[in-house]
This record gives sequence, C-alpha cells and structure tokens, in this order.
Amino acid sequence: MVELNGKKILVTFLMHLGDLTLTTPFIHALRKAAPDAHITMLVDEKLKDVVLFNPYLDEVVTIDKKGRDNSILSLWACSRHLSKLDFDVLINLHPNERCSFIDAMTSVKLRTGTTHKIFKWFWDVFTPLDRSMHAADMYLDVLQQLGVQDLSSNGLEIFPGEEHFLEAELFWQEQNITDQDKLIGFNIGSAVPTKRWPPERFAEVADIFAAKGYKTVFFGGPMDEEMVAEATGYMQTRPIIATGHFAIGGLAAAMRRCCLIITNDSGPMHVAISQKVPIVAMYGPSNPKLYGPYTKDAVIVTAQPPCQGCADGMKHSCDDLQCMSRMTVEQVVAAAEKMLEK
Repeated sequence: MVELNGKKILVTFLMHLGDLTLTTPFIHALRKAAPDAHITMLVDEKLKDVVLFNPYLDEVVTIDKKGRDNSILSLWACSRHLSKLDFDVLINLHPNERCSFIDAMTSVKLRTGTTHKIFKWFWDVFTPLDRSMHAADMYLDVLQQLGVQDLSSNGLEIFPGEEHFLEAELFWQEQNITDQDKLIGFNIGSAVPTKRWPPERFAEVADIFAAKGYKTVFFGGPMDEEMVAEATGYMQTRPIIATGHFAIGGLAAAMRRCCLIITNDSGPMHVAISQKVPIVAMYGPSNPKLYGPYTKDAVIVTAQPPCQGCADGMKHSCDDLQCMSRMTVEQVVAAAEKMLEK
C-alpha cells in the first residue's frame, strides 16, 4: 500500500478532452483517500478548464503540448520545474510517450501509476491499466492498485468558474432565452470522422423537436463550424448557434441550461455528463462499454442490426461508415422522447 495522506502528490495526464474529463472520479476518490495531501495535476493548457476549479485539487500546472511546449527541450524544462516542487508521490494515469518522458525525468520520492514501456524501469510502483474496464473505472483502478479501498465518487465533474457562468448567462440573454424556454442541445462534431452521424439527420431531429415547442442549440468548437453550418442549412426552423462561442468552462456552464443533449461520442458529450445533463448518444465504431456515457441518465443509440467487429477493442475503425449511417432519425427521436419523459 502506498501512503498518500499528508503527502505532496503530483498527478500527470496529457490526453484529450474526453479522457481528461473521465479522470475526475479519480480526482474525487484520491482526495477522499488523502484529505490532508497537497494534490497538483499536470494537464494540457488548452484543457485546463476541466480541472482548474476542481475543489479536490490544490494546484494545476499546464504545458502547451501541441504549441510552444512541443519539443524535447520544453518537456525537459517542465520536468525540471516539477522537480523543484519536491513531490513525495507522482501518479501517472496514461502511458503516452510525452507524459511518460516528463515523469521519468522528474525527481520525485516515489514514482507510481502507469507509463510507456520504455520508461518502466524508472517506476517504483507500476500499475497497469485494465483495458477491459470503462475508462473512468480504469483510472480509479490505479488507486485501488495503490491500496485505496473507497473508490466512490460523484461521477464526472467539471466545475465552471464564476466567469464561465457569467459568460453563459450573457449568451442566453443575447439569444432571448427565458426561464420558460426548454432547450435541447446538439453536439454533431467528433475528432474521429467515423464517429459522426450525418448532419442532415441531426437537422431533421432538431426540426422535429422545434415543432414540439423546444428551442434547439448547436454546440461545438471552432473546428465544428463547417459541419454545423451544413446541418443547419438543411433545417426548416431556426436554431441557436453556440458553435465556436465557448471554451471548455463556458461550454460546461452553457450546457447546464439544456434539458437534453443529443450527441456523437465526443469530448463535449463527457462535458455535458459532468454537468448532470441527460444525453442521447450515438455510438458506432467505439465501444460504449469502454468509452460510453458515465451516467445513468443516458440512452445509447446504435445501428440495428449492430455492425460486427467495429468496436471490439480500443481502436475505432469502420470501413464503410455503416455503424453510423444505419442509425435512423426515428431511433434518435424515440430515445430523446424517452429521456425527456424522465
């Protein structure tokens, strides 16, 4: 068992938006296991809103991993900075090369968690990731391997800051949204093209619920603007366009206003779940048992009959896009109505 309470702990994680959000149950459980520890987390600067205001962390350190810090020298400088902070315990949660290098070069009393195989000999306590688990539980299992017994949490949690709530409130005021309006949000983007449901079907679903009296709003980042423009171009009703308006903290605060989010498998899906918003999620070439909604307030829609072999493991592949294209508007509408009735 690794002693955690009362220690200076560094948690390192440099993966993507959805992955980082899935570490938040780990953060909660770690704080419960070590109430008197000083806990710092290293994350990508572009994603810092996911953990910046997390009450279970004492400090957040960032690097711009795809920008100014995208070099061996910058990673080395990061490890030198972390070494000066004199941590007792380091816990790494993902074996990517960049994070593993920083961790291996950081002076620390006890190096734990997982790592890339070429750095494994630096580790004092190696905790392999159990890839058969849901990703959030996989990170919690690292704590169990370190001797923590109570792994309970509040699920996914992103805590927007005051400026994020203000930003969202001003946006809804500009859109003339009142307390009486019922909002359904749509997230049609995904970093993986084979995970995207066709834009024209999102448009049809949005029109159906607009006809039922709901206001519809399209979320997403700047990279989704072209997709959203295509989708809304098919619509007969006029939606609210929030695409590109918010960074992660503002997006989380804005999503709270929705009674439902209809979404592809993506980072913003996990952001919505962190705000306890019910969701309908379309899943094709990714395994919902490993990456699915970490909440009971969700309905997962898949192609019927299911595709065979596309989502068996960690890799996402689909040669003919049938995983997504065979999902019908009727399926998604029925799933959404089921969630709205609840």
